[in-house]
Amino acid sequence: MRLLLTNDDGVLAHGLECLQEAAAPLGEVTVVAPDREQSATSHSLTLHHPLRPVRVGERRFQVDGTPTDCVMLAVEALMPERPDFVISGINHGHNMGEDVLYSGTVAAAMEGLSLGIRSIAVSFAGGDLRADLSHLRAQIAVLTPLLAHLTSLPHFPPHTLFNVNLPPVAPAGIKGVRLTRLGRRAYSGSLKPMHDPWNRPIYWIGGGSISWSGEDDSDFRAIEDGYISVTPLHLDVTNYDILRTASEWWRDPPRV
Repeated sequence: MRLLLTNDDGVLAHGLECLQEAAAPLGEVTVVAPDREQSATSHSLTLHHPLRPVRVGERRFQVDGTPTDCVMLAVEALMPERPDFVISGINHGHNMGEDVLYSGTVAAAMEGLSLGIRSIAVSFAGGDLRADLSHLRAQIAVLTPLLAHLTSLPHFPPHTLFNVNLPPVAPAGIKGVRLTRLGRRAYSGSLKPMHDPWNRPIYWIGGGSISWSGEDDSDFRAIEDGYISVTPLHLDVTNYDILRTASEWWRDPPRV
């Protein structure tokens, strides 16, 4: 089995190192990752300058672009054969709820999916990576059998990626794995007004406080309860409930 690994925290990130160690028993691993942090780049592509892949080891490349760039370049140019799976992560921080819309980690898996490749995104839901570093490394032993299970499913769901979030606890404290839906996340106080050295107003996006809401089967509740969260995601964002009730409100569409 051929596995393409990438991330949005950069080729030197500790999470990527842990993912490579977890995935190594499953098949041939190729790493193509950004040369620097690309968090919150979502599904962006680099269109206004060429990309330069640099080989930094056997089947290992760094790219001066986004996570989406990395997957596209790996599949179309760098790998001699298409991978069987794209696995993105391990992200330094959770990717739950609306975070998946911003996440470069999830976007890399989505790019794999859009290229017709089965894909998985993996994130570590710890708030302080330095404090939780030992937990992340210890979870390699948990992640390997989980990835082995997901990559060996006899009927991998079509047009779907799995978004995995690992709880920030020691492996002995993990209660199991839950199949979940996305919760809802709201940030407050994340826009910081400041002034540059010339006293001109500037704003920094980041930080703030987070509040969560959702059903009992949502991703953040699984993490709160000490479970690994596995959320199936797909690219089709159509609201089918609205389509099914269209007769109630779309009675007289405009003539064109």
